[in-house]
Amino acid sequence: MQDYIPTAFDFDPDARGHFGIFGGRFVPETLMPALLELDAEYKKVRFDEEFWAEVNYYLREYVGRPSPLYRAASLSKELGAEVYLKREDLNHTGAHKINNTIAQGLLAKRMGKTKIIAETGAGQHGVASATVAALMGLECEVFMGAKDVARQELNVFRMKLLGAKVHSVESGSKTLKDAMNDAIRHWVTNARDTFYVIGTAAGPHPYPLMVRDFQAIISKEAKEQILQKTGAMPDMVVACIGGGSNALGMFAHFINEEKTQCIGIEAGGHGLESGKHGASLALGRPGILHGQLSYLLQSADGQIDEAHSISAGLDYPGIGPEHSYLMEQGKVMYDSVTDDEAMEAFVWLSRAEGIVPAFESAHAIAYLKKIPKEEIKGKVIIISLSGRGDKDMPQAMEILKL
Repeated sequence: MQDYIPTAFDFDPDARGHFGIFGGRFVPETLMPALLELDAEYKKVRFDEEFWAEVNYYLREYVGRPSPLYRAASLSKELGAEVYLKREDLNHTGAHKINNTIAQGLLAKRMGKTKIIAETGAGQHGVASATVAALMGLECEVFMGAKDVARQELNVFRMKLLGAKVHSVESGSKTLKDAMNDAIRHWVTNARDTFYVIGTAAGPHPYPLMVRDFQAIISKEAKEQILQKTGAMPDMVVACIGGGSNALGMFAHFINEEKTQCIGIEAGGHGLESGKHGASLALGRPGILHGQLSYLLQSADGQIDEAHSISAGLDYPGIGPEHSYLMEQGKVMYDSVTDDEAMEAFVWLSRAEGIVPAFESAHAIAYLKKIPKEEIKGKVIIISLSGRGDKDMPQAMEILKL
């Protein structure tokens, strides 16, 4: 498999970072110089072979790419379809997040930054950021909502073990939104020597573009792998969505394939009618949060509503701007899965294939059971298994009581 270099797509943002009306830069004046510096630097390296040779070295030798595309025989037999799992759970640190942090860490060093900060929900991005900081000799601080600190204690310990300082954020809903708020506030006063490693395809430009580019290696590999295995494009490509980096990475090289339907799965929580969910595309409307214009869960007077998901990584009241654009353009279909459906899929995949998924990934697996039997029969489907379930074991033990 050839080394990875990003591809320019017809759905790239414009020069100011807009995907149609979405995206952009809505930040305090004090952050504009840092963003413009980053934008200029990323333009230099986006297609630079020397920079990507270094990125690819670490992705291959340290992360363990390419990740396998595994035919899930038991699921396939049960469903009457050909189900393949893109095994991002097998990456070093256990999720897709490391694809992004390796590249951002190298970019930080190239720009002469000595410190990195990161926000995290489920903790996987925090762990990946702390890992890269240890690898590259950078200081690292991670902002994490107090609610997520409690339900992801294993990942909190991993971050600390790797040398990172973890800030438990007590404000607001004490989840990912508030962690990102505090990370941005910290960055405002420390931008001179600090690089903000945003973990998803959201935030002010150029982050949505950068993170999608860094994660698009997932679909680049998967496309080559499925052609080798079946000789044709898949019928469906499915991924869960919090901020949306895993899904954009999984969709990027399939979006313009006429045969392939890309499907993003939001957090349905207790059900869309309950008000306790993270389905910002299904029930949100355009607004500004964390430096971008995108679909948000918000009240009638524009206050951000609290999101809910059993999965800390999907517990976010917004979505990356590219997803908002892709939905309005009809290029990607979006649906949702409830907490209960995700937990059922968590057990299903564990017992059917001997693979324990992250709660986030279980949302994508659960969608297989939402597809009508007459529609799924004979279809070739790729699911992004965005992470493994080690981090969710304490929560799973409380819920399942096996």
